[in-house]
Amino acid sequence: MAQTGSRNDPFGAFNFLVEIEGVTIAGFSEVTGLSNETDVIEYRTGDHENTVTKLPGLKKFGNITLKHGLTDNTELWEWRKTVMDGKTVRKALSIVLNNEAGQEAVRWNLYEAWVRKYDISAFNGKGNEVLLETVELVTEKVELA
Repeated sequence: MAQTGSRNDPFGAFNFLVEIEGVTIAGFSEVTGLSNETDVIEYRTGDHENTVTKLPGLKKFGNITLKHGLTDNTELWEWRKTVMDGKTVRKALSIVLNNEAGQEAVRWNLYEAWVRKYDISAFNGKGNEVLLETVELVTEKVELA
């Protein structure tokens, strides 16, 4: 009789939470932009014929976009307004992916984030879609916890 090993199924992309300054902000329908990269510095010495040495340079983190249905909560707008007023407030936030049982499985911590862009979806009297509030955040550091 064949013995089966433990399964390691992938997580669903729909079961996540966003925490800002340790407070869970529920109801985000989409989070995108969780990425990072490192610049490449090309360096050539005179004694290496036709060969370039590649060194790691600056590390960069993608802009994070958060979307959710617009409500009477103005916290994201107020955070964006600090930037427009020249008094940028930087915050720590976490994107938490839960497993099927609703328990935390993976956490990404973002540091020194602030709101770069604020957007409201189009008003359309012919449809029945939810009005979306979208914010784009910049961050200086992302860690997988």
